[in-house]
This record gives sequence, C-alpha cells and structure tokens, in this order.
Amino acid sequence: MRAPRRVVIHGHFYQPPREDPWLEEMPRQAGAAPWHDWNERIERECYRAIAAARVQSPDGRIARIRNLYAALSFDVGPTLFEWMEHHAPATYRAILEADRLAVARHGVGNAMAQPYHHVILPLASRRDKVTEVRWGIADFQRRFGRHPEGMWLPETAVDDETLDVLAQEGIQFTVLAPGQVAQPPRHGRPGRYRTANGRAITVCCYDGTRSHGVAFGRLLVNARAWKADLLADLDPAVPDAVTIATDGETYGHHHKFSEMALAWVFEELAREPHVEVTSYARLVADWPPVESVTLVEPSAWSCAPGVERWRSDCGCRVDGHANPSQAWRTPLREGLEVLRDALDARFAEEGAALFRDAWGARDAYGAVVAAEPDVRHDGVRGWLRPGLTPAEEVRARELLEMARDTLRMFTSCAWFFDDLGGLEPVQALRYAARALDLAGATAGAEGLERALRTTLRRAVSNDAALGTGEDIWVRQVRPLVPAGVRLAAGAQAAATFVPSWPSPDAPAHQIEVVGERVALTHRRTGRRRHYDVTVQRSGVADVQAYVRPRPDLDRAAPDEHLLAGIVPVSLDEYPERERLAVRDGLRTVRTHELARRLFGEHRLASLALAGTTLVDAAVTELQHEVDQLAGPETGGRVARLLALCDLLELAGHHLPFEAQTRFARVVRALPAPARAPFAEAARRLGFDDTLLVDDEPW
Repeated sequence: MRAPRRVVIHGHFYQPPREDPWLEEMPRQAGAAPWHDWNERIERECYRAIAAARVQSPDGRIARIRNLYAALSFDVGPTLFEWMEHHAPATYRAILEADRLAVARHGVGNAMAQPYHHVILPLASRRDKVTEVRWGIADFQRRFGRHPEGMWLPETAVDDETLDVLAQEGIQFTVLAPGQVAQPPRHGRPGRYRTANGRAITVCCYDGTRSHGVAFGRLLVNARAWKADLLADLDPAVPDAVTIATDGETYGHHHKFSEMALAWVFEELAREPHVEVTSYARLVADWPPVESVTLVEPSAWSCAPGVERWRSDCGCRVDGHANPSQAWRTPLREGLEVLRDALDARFAEEGAALFRDAWGARDAYGAVVAAEPDVRHDGVRGWLRPGLTPAEEVRARELLEMARDTLRMFTSCAWFFDDLGGLEPVQALRYAARALDLAGATAGAEGLERALRTTLRRAVSNDAALGTGEDIWVRQVRPLVPAGVRLAAGAQAAATFVPSWPSPDAPAHQIEVVGERVALTHRRTGRRRHYDVTVQRSGVADVQAYVRPRPDLDRAAPDEHLLAGIVPVSLDEYPERERLAVRDGLRTVRTHELARRLFGEHRLASLALAGTTLVDAAVTELQHEVDQLAGPETGGRVARLLALCDLLELAGHHLPFEAQTRFARVVRALPAPARAPFAEAARRLGFDDTLLVDDEPW
C-alpha cells in the first residue's frame, strides 16, 4: 500500500551570471571574499554541502554523509551549471549521479529543466520564449541524457502563452505558487491547465505557508519542528501531498548549515510508515491531474502586482526597510527593448543571406551554447547556406553570438534588486555592449548605442555618486580598451615573464604567441585577430604593453573598428588570469635578481648544497645587517637591508620579529639627529616616525 502522504521538497538553484561577456571569465568579486566570486562562495556554502550533507548521531558526531540531491526535487540554472561543470566538477557529478539513481529506481528523475537564461517569460515575445525553452531543453539533454519532464519557470513568472510554449516543446508540467491559480487543486494534487491554443499541461502548486516558513521563517532552526509541521494533519485514510519549493540556496547559504536540518528531516521521514519523500516528476506520474485550474496571469512568486518588478517601480524590493526608488527599472527595460528590436532586425536581415533559416539557426544554437565551445564541431554548419566563404561563416557565427547576448540582456536579476548600480543591472548592460560590438559599424551600432544611452539618462541610481544609467554605461560597462587588445597584451606579457605561457585554455579564445605577434581565435565564432605587441618592464612590479591591432591581417573584428594606432595597456588592465600570472612571474624574476645581487651565484650554490632556504638565509642576513647599522658604511648597509626586506616580501615571508626588535635597539641608542639616515629602513620594518624622534629611554 502506497503511503497516504507524499512529501516533495524542491530546490530552485540559480545564481545571476557575472562573467565578463567578452572573455567568458568570472572576475574577482570583493563582496564574495574570502572566496574569489559569488558562485565559488555559494558552491562551498550550499551546493557542495547538499551533495555531502552530514547526518549527526545523537551524541553530535557524524553518523553518515548523504547526497541530498538523491532525495531532493530540484532544478539548476543552465548558466550556473555551466560554471559548476568547470569549477566545481565533483559537485556537478554528484548532482547528475543523483538524477541517474532516481531514474533507475523510479523511472523518472528528480531534476527539472529551466529556460536557458533567467528571463521573465511573460515579458518576452513568443519567439524569444521558444528559443529560451529550446535552449534550456538542449542544455538539460546534454547534461542528464534525457528529455525533461518538467521545467521550472524563472521567478515562476507565467502567462498563457508561456505555458503554451512549454506544452508545445514537450514539457509535461511546471510548478507555480498557490496564488498563481484561482483555486489550487485539493490535497496538494497536480492540476490541469489548457491553453488558449488547446494544449494541455500539468501545474503543481507548492504549499505557500510551509515554503515561506522554510525560506523566511524559523522552520530550519529546529528540524524536529519542521518534521512535525510536515506531518501535521496527517490522515492515513486520505492520500495527499505536501510540497515545498524554495530557492535551493536556502540550504546552507541563506541559512548556514541548514543542509544538516534537511538531511535529518529526510532521514526521519524515511522511517515514517505513512510518508513517502518523492519528487514533482514522480508526483505527476503517479497522480495524473483530475482538476482543472484557472491561471492568474501574468504573475510570479516574487512580485505581488504580477510581473511589474521587472519593468516598473511597483514597490517590490529586497530591502524592505529602505525606501529607494525603482523608477530606473522602466527606462532600463525600455532602452533594452528598443535595442533588442533593432538587433533582431539586423539578425534577420543579415542572417537571411547566411542561414537557411535564421530563426531556426538561433533555436538550434542552444545545443552549441550548452556544449564545449569548438568551432569545428559546433552544429552550426548544417544551418548555413551552401557556398559561403570562410569569412561569411565567421560572420554567421558572430550573428548567433549577437543573438545570444540579445537574449541574455533580459536576465531577470537586472531588475530584481534595489539599485541600478548593482552588479546585476551592470551585467545586463555589458551584454548589451557586447551585442553592439558584434553588430559592428556597418549595422549602425554607434547610432543604436547613442539611442540606448539617451534612454539610460532617465534611469537614475539611488546613489548620487553613480549618477544615471548613462554614467554607469561610460564608467563601468563600456571598456575603454577592447577585450581582444587587453587579452593580447596580457598574453604577450605572460609569455615574456612566465615560462609555461602561453596557456591554450582561455575560456573564449585560443591564444598563440610567436615573437611579438599575438593571434587570438574565438572558440565559438572562429574570428581570428592579430596584434603586434611589445612589452616593457617598468620598475619592480609593472609591465606596460603596447598593442597594435593588425586589421590588414584579419579585416578587423567588429568590436575594434574604432581603434587606430598603438594602444598602451597597463598591467592593471590585463584580464585577471594573465594579470596574476604576470605578477607571479615578475615576483619570481625580481626574487632571482635580488638573490643574485645579495648573495652572488657562488654563495647561492653553497646555500643550496647546505640545504638552506633563501628565506632562512635572508632572515639571518637581515638580522646581521641590523646589528651592523651603527657602524661604518651606513648607506650601503641600509640599502642592503631594504633589499633583504624586498626579498622576504616577494617570498611571502613576514618581517622577522627579532630583526624589528634589534633595529629599535640600535636606532634608540643613537642621538635623535643621527637617526635620519634610517627613516626608510624604519618604515620598511613597520615603524612610524616616533622611533626617529622619541627620546624616551629604552
């Protein structure tokens, strides 16, 4: 006999994309410290924790470790999954394995799909809805090896056309908040919705009160109370379902260590004879819908007025205690919608000469985006018109990349938070900038950019220092030096100072460095760019690169059509990967230079034979120089002391406590007028000016 109560706990896993759109690399994000970026931080706090959750024994020790994805119903955003595949492969594999186990045991998996970008679909055209859904399905199929039964809608934002597109593409069910239908079906069962076009799709409504208690209340504070809540009003004679849906980041990120509460509840529910933990897919398979539902449209789970949060100052905000204006939302959407229409027109017009079916090619490009970028096996060629030149094939792929950026301009996060100057709106504008770059000068991109900037003047940040959307565009969005130039500069500098360079694994480009010529090939488009690059070392810790694009060799990439002459690029402007490599290389070079100057080749060889490290030798030598400071040749000894401090700093070693103590004794023993030559040495050893003027006895 099947258990009368089914319990579904669903996690919607998603993070706003924050990569550099031109380089496809995640920059360091200070707010995520001590981790490199927010994806890395949340993976550590949440995604990995759920894959290896600790179940405690009564005495507080670890009884077992469980992969909770095997019990959880879940969906993972494709852009987050793409990051996880490369940067958290163990967690990525654990999620896929959990779904495979569910399929083997129950015939259906625990995983649901998502549209590819986190776009508010009721605000999108039908054509964009179709593309987003098809891309999401393609991504799901590549990762899980099957067609998804269900699809989670971003912010559960829904209207009739959205559900019609899901049904059209073979999606069997979706999940909505209880207020998104006029009357949820009884006993937590699925309902049937029939679209205006006559297509049917199953709708599951989660328990709003219980879900709110998990996400925003105190149910995760006391796992016993949470279990009791899940079993409340259990009637063994009436089969029913209790379904909870929250952001997956609830477990471990929003509520620290709450994945342990989730693990305990799963363990306890498994012991209950009248309860079965299941997934939405199994619930739909076991309980085909009987009752029909009426849609409340357009609506979403995080906006009381419907979907206004993503286009107007509706009052929905993250910080409910503040009262900032969200009037910026309207011009931001208006400006991007006008740009989208113009870019879509350019795609259709230019694409007509390059593709058999331009919009069909865009839909099929989802399989390319979901796969490893490789222009040789990108699946695009079948959509190209026969007889195209190699240059025309490259342009066709650039148009598809432009279409990709046009879609991701509308990632919902750009409007969700409280200010125009946040990471997410800036990210959407960066997608717009790259789309304009790919449109190229011949498409009138400059005029389109001017029109967008004019609209953005009406979008005003709540932070007066940030100004308008146009100010943000100029300062934070539009790079002064194009990505290709920055990457060429960084690659040449790295090749100069890092013996193992160039690295062939840049996410968006293949890199070749031969002499002073750098060639970059974009992995998805095949666009090849050439640069002449020279580098000059400036001082101890800086490298200046001088880059001259070579349009005579590659007909100039679209985003570099305004560049002319030689472009100076400083170390701080290199992409992060190359910048860090160059700094490490400079540190190594400088360390070797200092070591040879301080010890000489013969003594360095003797130290190596004696097993003495360079740091140990530098510490001993520094203490010796401090003891001799008051003797003859003060100037030379101070210079040597400073060089030894440099060497220890380059080696990442702290300044020795004993050297500081000895230095203070030596300097204090001198009359105040005689201390002046030691001012720089005092500063390098961590002292302020007090040591040089204070006559207090030691």
